[in-house]
Amino acid sequence: VMKAACDLNEESAKKLADTWGWQSVETSLDDLAARDDIDLIDIAAPNNVHHLLVMKAIEAGKHVSCEKPLALDVAQAREMYLAAKEAGVMNMIWHNYRRTPALALAKRMIDNGLLGRIYHVRAVYMQDWCMDPDFPLAWRFRKEVAGSGAHGYLNAHLIDAARYLVGEFDSVCATFETFVKERSVELEGGSLFAGKTSDKKEPVTVDDAVISLARFKNGALGTFEATRFAAGHKNGNQIEINGSKGSISFDFERMNELKYYNIDDPEDLLGFRTIPATLPTHPYMEAYWPPGHTIGYEHTFVSAAADFAKAFAEGTPIKPDFEEGLRNQIVLEAMSESGEKNGWVQVPDIS
Repeated sequence: VMKAACDLNEESAKKLADTWGWQSVETSLDDLAARDDIDLIDIAAPNNVHHLLVMKAIEAGKHVSCEKPLALDVAQAREMYLAAKEAGVMNMIWHNYRRTPALALAKRMIDNGLLGRIYHVRAVYMQDWCMDPDFPLAWRFRKEVAGSGAHGYLNAHLIDAARYLVGEFDSVCATFETFVKERSVELEGGSLFAGKTSDKKEPVTVDDAVISLARFKNGALGTFEATRFAAGHKNGNQIEINGSKGSISFDFERMNELKYYNIDDPEDLLGFRTIPATLPTHPYMEAYWPPGHTIGYEHTFVSAAADFAKAFAEGTPIKPDFEEGLRNQIVLEAMSESGEKNGWVQVPDIS
């Protein structure tokens, strides 16, 4: 049951509640966490308050889910992970792309050995929504609020997908660039696609793009590119994995499809085949439409929420959890360190 929507702005909280069917509103997380009828708190606020809000929820003994990236840095993420572990509360991070049927199918294929030994991970995430230099200085352009730019906003998804499909990172070498150095200050708005601006400009303190090389612990090589300056790409979240027995290729702009190449196909039939991941035998699709009927972006969140509800009811673990969020944060921070040092950096273990 959706008990309460919480926002510092009561009007915003009421609008959210009215739109989505929350039974009540709160303007303080302390008041929300003190309620006996609240079991789970979902944190969907900007990155700079993830740590504060998650820790408050855990201290109140509530189960908690949180947007990605988990925190502003590894130190915060580790504290959140350890607090949840010590308190014994269930926790989940919203890496929703794992619940895309085609990507989950790729995971099953890799785990079943269809790709053999993994050689390459090739991942890109391309958007173009802020290429206009007149686009205002929304919170995602401020390091103190967002933590990073395309790196934490987009590259975090690529890192999670790579870890989900292939395994842990060993070392990374990254470079960053901010193409628009300053933007007009917002007067009002505050959302991703901001509101009115003034004539005053302030520096952009996060990256617009990041490119990284990577080595994985299993010997695979990886390339990662995340940018908000790729004209024509609205949500080009793509990953290709090459192995000794074949390859898979996924593009979220065609989210219901997975491309698969099998080196053992007859010579006259060799080539990438397109698998429509819409059958009840494909991950998550048994919950939706008849074969051949596609799903959308929102269903990745529905499936994640359903998995969390099921795990909550059965008392079983849920992935990705705060441990996965911490591991993701460790890779993000290693790439940032590499960009500052202009060289390779070893990715530390979670300990």
